[in-house]
Amino acid sequence: MSILRTLLEEIPIPRMVRIRQRFDAARLEHPAEVLKQELRKPGALDRIKPGQQVAIAVGSRGIANIALVTKTTIDAVRDAGGHPFIVPCMGSHGGASAQGQIEVLHHLGVDELSMGAPIRSSMEVVKLAELPNGLPVYVDWYASEADAIVVINRVKPHTAFRGRIESGIMKMIAIGLGKQKGAEACHQMGFKYMAENVPAMASIMLDKLPIVFGVALVENAYDETCLVEVLPAEQIEAREEELLIEAKARLPKILFPQIDVLIIDYIGKNISGDGMDPNITGRYPTPYAHGGPDVTKMAVLDLTPETKGNANGVGTADFTTQRLVDKMDRPATYANGLTSTVCAPTKIATTLENQLYTVKASVKTCNILDYTKCRLVRIRDTLHLGEIEISENLLEEARLHPDIEILTEPYELVFDEKGDLFQ
Repeated sequence: MSILRTLLEEIPIPRMVRIRQRFDAARLEHPAEVLKQELRKPGALDRIKPGQQVAIAVGSRGIANIALVTKTTIDAVRDAGGHPFIVPCMGSHGGASAQGQIEVLHHLGVDELSMGAPIRSSMEVVKLAELPNGLPVYVDWYASEADAIVVINRVKPHTAFRGRIESGIMKMIAIGLGKQKGAEACHQMGFKYMAENVPAMASIMLDKLPIVFGVALVENAYDETCLVEVLPAEQIEAREEELLIEAKARLPKILFPQIDVLIIDYIGKNISGDGMDPNITGRYPTPYAHGGPDVTKMAVLDLTPETKGNANGVGTADFTTQRLVDKMDRPATYANGLTSTVCAPTKIATTLENQLYTVKASVKTCNILDYTKCRLVRIRDTLHLGEIEISENLLEEARLHPDIEILTEPYELVFDEKGDLFQ
């Protein structure tokens, strides 16, 4: 028996209970119909001239209804007489390659066949200007050649900084349309200055590029579209600031403020740019963001298939599994740190042979006197917080919470012969 097994063999794992957390579930029943109405308002389709080449900028995030919203926008632009084409708008994602970014879009349901429009993907950029601090401002070459540009994105809190503008249309313009070089430039001075640099870069691009409008989406706590709004170019910055406040109010969360051990089954770029959303876990890659629960020890068990080996975020956890590490595409993972300048999330957390010992290691190190009293929470990923598991000794707190429903009696977690959890 290895020294690690000796240290961990007798560590108890608490019995678990499945619960349902309730959040505001307001959503749009027919988001495409709402978008069609929005596109007819002044400052949207009326700015598209017949015969214009129109770049539709689409990013890499797993946004609810992204394929539907993209197709609806493309069809409307074509009906207005424009010639739409898709530009991958995702900074360095997709391995910072043109083909990789096409593949990312494909996994989101956005491809040439289903969208009825060509995808023009390149990592080539054009330098537009410099900020007063010397940072260069870049834009995708294909977008720079377009007669008009439309940007689609979800508005939500950023995972590494706080500001009046965080993650939304403005960030999509500054970093997404800037491709790898633009993303690198925007991150060069670090997240301490991102709240200034993102809107500054985006403002220059709005002034110098034919961006006609943005399609802003806000989601509820269940990752469903609850708002779709078309923002004419001159209204993007002011309106996005208001939408960010609404998006923050709708964020899901773990309804326990203090957690000894948080177990996360899956991380991945399709879940969050950070693999797991720090707004949910309370673990941030920089000191410039805050919020969420107080978590003593955190473990991540596996990668989503969609992330294609990109394990960005694994370093934010305390423990992980050999299974996850074996799936890592290290160049793709490290590219995130090299572009963002934040390298801690791309480090490999303390790695255990299987999920059983990863959970036990988390319990052993959570700094409590009685391991049987461990306040343990297990979630599938940070996108799915409706139904989660909590340890038995969190039951009393759960019963007192008006937005928690207890679904089962306590039960033991079951591991297979390899030491991995039965899902």
